[in-house]
Amino acid sequence: MQLIRKLLFPISLLYGLIVFFRNRLYDMGVFSSKTFAVKTICVGNLSVGGTGKTPMIELLVRELGESFRVAILSRGYKRKTKGFLLAGNHTSVEELGDEPFQLKKKFPKVVVAVDADRRNGINQLMTDIDPDVILLDDAFQHRKVKPGFSILLTAYDNLYVNDWYLPTGDLRDFKGEANRADIIVITKCPADLSNSDKSTILLQLAPKHYQKVFFSYLDYNRDLKGVEMPLESLKTKNVTLVTGIANPTPLEMFLKSSGITFEHLKFNDHHFFTDAEIEDLKKKETILTTEKDYVRLKSKIPNLHYIEVKHEFLYYGKEALRQELLQFMTKNS
Repeated sequence: MQLIRKLLFPISLLYGLIVFFRNRLYDMGVFSSKTFAVKTICVGNLSVGGTGKTPMIELLVRELGESFRVAILSRGYKRKTKGFLLAGNHTSVEELGDEPFQLKKKFPKVVVAVDADRRNGINQLMTDIDPDVILLDDAFQHRKVKPGFSILLTAYDNLYVNDWYLPTGDLRDFKGEANRADIIVITKCPADLSNSDKSTILLQLAPKHYQKVFFSYLDYNRDLKGVEMPLESLKTKNVTLVTGIANPTPLEMFLKSSGITFEHLKFNDHHFFTDAEIEDLKKKETILTTEKDYVRLKSKIPNLHYIEVKHEFLYYGKEALRQELLQFMTKNS
């Protein structure tokens, strides 16, 4: 696979040029970026996934949800519907897509909507819901909307400055577009990240004077959900880890460090399981999966467990992020 990616390097050069000129056309006003009266917070990345966008949206809901009317707008990747759709109590995962469905189930009082046309989705939410703030999930590269505040995520083990453009690398947007971010979060850091490593990363990123950089790590819940049990109980079972996410490596490493032995069945990101795959999974003794995969597998497989994950911040980053969010929410539009 790596050899094929290297052979496709000329295509990645062309792709990089295309995204560069596309962004310049937006910067020059040839293509228009629309601003909205409602406050908007964009969460996204420059790569094709695996940076922890959904846990970041969850964090923002927890931080803002008690004081403000929050709505979430997502594309609803791989959903089986079109156009604008507002999530209701009986909306299915196939209609919404796995990540919006997960968010609605976790935060039932929060408005969740999907629309590939972000402009239309924002207008619909302003008309129908009138929220205080709309969280734009995975929207950093969608230049048709100019958000009020942007949070860019990049993974510790694959910083955008060290990556390359598709298909040789994982970048889907031009590296220089990081300058549009108000906050850059280095996700999936080691929990014991040293000051020297932090300084090295800051030198690599060279953030602008107006940008804040925070460092976070993934914190896995040791109390499994679905069929509930302590994580430690898996040590005595034949465990099959089932993942359909962009980068399962941090979860693999966590389980191994916790003394869990498992076989790993890897599927593509946002994978919808076939009937044949479901039948094969039913034969497994104990299945552990991610929260995103669980919403596609629940009620289909017995003895199914999932593990929750959230961002925790290093160097007092959570308090600093909270202040940045509060400042944005209380400033005049």
